[in-house]
Amino acid sequence: MIWRVVLLWMENQTSVIPLKQPIVFELEGFDVQPGNGPFLFLLALLAYIAVLLGNGVVICVIMTDKNLHRPMFVMLCHLMVCDLLGATMVLPRLMMDLLMGLKKIAYIPAILQAFCAHTYVTTMVNLLTAMAYDRYVAVCEPLRYHSIMTSARLHSCCAVAWIVALLLIAVLFSFHMNVPLCGHIVQNVYCSNRGILNLACIPTPANNIYGLTISWTISTVSFILIAFSYVRILSVSLKQGRTNCSKPNKAVQTCVPHIVVYVLYNITGLILILSYRFPSLSQNIKKFLSILVYIISPIINPIIYGLISKDLRVSFIKHFSTRVRNKTSH
Repeated sequence: MIWRVVLLWMENQTSVIPLKQPIVFELEGFDVQPGNGPFLFLLALLAYIAVLLGNGVVICVIMTDKNLHRPMFVMLCHLMVCDLLGATMVLPRLMMDLLMGLKKIAYIPAILQAFCAHTYVTTMVNLLTAMAYDRYVAVCEPLRYHSIMTSARLHSCCAVAWIVALLLIAVLFSFHMNVPLCGHIVQNVYCSNRGILNLACIPTPANNIYGLTISWTISTVSFILIAFSYVRILSVSLKQGRTNCSKPNKAVQTCVPHIVVYVLYNITGLILILSYRFPSLSQNIKKFLSILVYIISPIINPIIYGLISKDLRVSFIKHFSTRVRNKTSH
């Protein structure tokens, strides 16, 4: 394993002389056949429009409807903002590459893109964990729900989800300070922590250890907390089902969107991890799989919540029909 890391590091060195600022990276991007760029640009544009519309509509509906100013929907609003961050981090620059062949990116924008990429992933996990806690309290402690999930605690949970992610990723990127870089070609369609440090003139074990530690810690802790929450929710709903058949269905209905989103998010991450176990896969496929988590979840999440959440669906239909009536009356 160590030799593989060393070989990978050596393969990425394009010069033995450290680069001086201003450093300009070059994203390797997709290997696109001549004439296919505009078509792929159109697909990426449609995906980005879907992200903006889907998440934007959900955010607007929640903000304008006072009946949705409840913990679950406030957290959902934060999740939609996080989705917008993830998709905006990847898709606009990818579109410029596909349409105009713009592959160069300066050092500061590269670090910012990588920072946003890791912040998105970490914040997403934190928010999903906070949402699981909210559903746990709502189902298992219904009489105490409003006293537990107060406005202050709600906003604290959301703030902690973002602040913890920002602090952890800030520490991760602090390891970039004073690291000399000997290469400028990033072997992906976007910049990441590892993609940049693969160009370092020296090994970076501290960054590797810290990155793996926070990745495994956040993933494991969030999985344990979410699994515990839903085991308790299932247990309570089954007990309630013995006396009232409608209660477990209602409890499950409020949790289904969250479970689906969490599972979908982990599936996209698992696909990416498994892709590295198959060296025979083409680089284009590996690069495509690497951006799935930044595209699939932001597109699918608002659809899942819109279809399954009755309150959100009813509010959207009410707002849409009201706007249509106002336009026709004028």
